[in-house]
Amino acid sequence: MTDLPSGLKPLELAQYVRDQIQRGHTYSRARKHRFRWKSVTVRLTTLVLSAASTIILGLQNLDPWTGTAFSLVAVVTVVSALEPFFAWRSLWVLMEEASYRFHRLQDDLGYYIASTPPEQIDLERVREMFEQYQQIWDGLSDRWLKFRENG
Repeated sequence: MTDLPSGLKPLELAQYVRDQIQRGHTYSRARKHRFRWKSVTVRLTTLVLSAASTIILGLQNLDPWTGTAFSLVAVVTVVSALEPFFAWRSLWVLMEEASYRFHRLQDDLGYYIASTPPEQIDLERVREMFEQYQQIWDGLSDRWLKFRENG
């Protein structure tokens, strides 16, 4: 768990927390896109292979096609096993949620900084927002580990 730097003025501390939140948001957004792409790719591959194998199995009087169809069914089985193992869809949704939470916290802190004169920024309120930031990371890490354990 990261601790807040000391010796900063309240506005500087608020900007530090805002930068930390932005980094978390950027991280979760990038991971979310990567996991979504992998999840969609696996789903589409499974769909295409299943459809092709079903069509080919309908042509059973041609031995080469039948062999190809059975091969495709085997490939579909392997590809279908990848998604639960890697949990890309679950991780994509997890990153979507983390991205939302980071964005929301960033908006709250940005509004607080913009609507409060620098000399009136409450250090305790900034610390609370930093605690929320760390809670987002803690929740993200805990759920990430659960998805990976179940995979």
